[in-house]
Amino acid sequence: MATRHLLPLPPFFRSLARNRPLTRLFFSNSTMASPPSKKVLVPIANGTEPLEAVVTIDVLRRAGAEVTVASVEKNLRVDASLGIKLVADALVVDCEDSSFDLISLPGGMPGAERLRDCGVLESIVKRHAEKGGLYAAICAAPAVALGSWGLLKGLKATCYPSVMDKMPSDVTKVESRVVVDGRAVTSRGPGTAIEFALSLVEQLYGKDKADEVAGPMVMRPHHIEEYTVTELNSVGWKYDSTPQILVPIANGSEEMEAVIIIDMLRRANANVVVASVEEKLQIIASRKVKIVADVLLDDAAQMQYDLIILPGGLPGAQAFSNSEKLVNLIKKQAESNKPYGAICASPAIVLEHHGLLKGKKATAFPALCNKLADPSESENRVLVDGNLITSRGPGTSMEFALGIVEKLYGREKAKELAKANVFA
Repeated sequence: MATRHLLPLPPFFRSLARNRPLTRLFFSNSTMASPPSKKVLVPIANGTEPLEAVVTIDVLRRAGAEVTVASVEKNLRVDASLGIKLVADALVVDCEDSSFDLISLPGGMPGAERLRDCGVLESIVKRHAEKGGLYAAICAAPAVALGSWGLLKGLKATCYPSVMDKMPSDVTKVESRVVVDGRAVTSRGPGTAIEFALSLVEQLYGKDKADEVAGPMVMRPHHIEEYTVTELNSVGWKYDSTPQILVPIANGSEEMEAVIIIDMLRRANANVVVASVEEKLQIIASRKVKIVADVLLDDAAQMQYDLIILPGGLPGAQAFSNSEKLVNLIKKQAESNKPYGAICASPAIVLEHHGLLKGKKATAFPALCNKLADPSESENRVLVDGNLITSRGPGTSMEFALGIVEKLYGREKAKELAKANVFA
């Protein structure tokens, strides 16, 4: 067994399955103590970085915030970066007379520029800031949007490293992962998105609430230099030229896990096919984020794949398990000795249930590890056993994606990707 940079999980995570009900862990925003609801605006545009947008929405909704996702385009659907398609709840022009407790801008280029150039959004954010409201931005958006609007003047702020020179001279540039100065919160990029979102929860609800939200997500115990992978029975994952990867999604899929996996694998230049197991291309994920798949599963099933990866989310995993077509695809993948994997609920609900973990060691969401036939290695954050890769939950999604990149392209490529996304 080869183990790299593996840190044991804190006792809190090891005790989750024993001490907390399953429904509370998966649907924590409905069972946590209920502070007054906070209203949040997250604008999106063509070219928005989908990982940053979706992570922010997901985490804030876990905390109980009422999040409005608003398109600055003429249509609700936006074509975010890396070919990921999202559907907003409203148009930003329809939010002009609304009040919010927080406005948070995702990054991505040209998404940040399109946010900056939306006069209605600029007016909303400036009016909000003048009233003392909390506002935030990540990646390119602090420099490109907030900085251009004069909303970081005299403050400390950070942004994506390559656009730091676009930050106005009246802003004190800081290289921290998340910076809070007054009512402004800024952060660096995709790899800091979860920390950024949890910081927003803390600003809205307090540290205890942020810790409560973070717990079931299986966060890294602390920031470390490199991602963690444990590998057993090492074999090479083979493909011809460009890896062909299938990522199915369903109503109730965990959007943070799905989007992080798709985003990072496409950044690595893999050909990722996002397939809906529902009757429509659009699915409504577990925290009500609307994602549009590339194809329906019936069409995706006509192709051959080098890798099939299942995101989690309990209702989504159950939908996968109930899809005979998808289960048969994974079984053929396993029988052909081709790689496949899953994260969160899916290793237990799909792979174990259908005999796809026989003779394999796997991990899963902590509360579901008791459903694994062999949970002996289940406390690893990312576990590779031959052609199988599994992981634990939303907070391990980036490490999971990087582990896949490593198996396909090598450790150095994965480390470069982690650095480029400010994860390491």
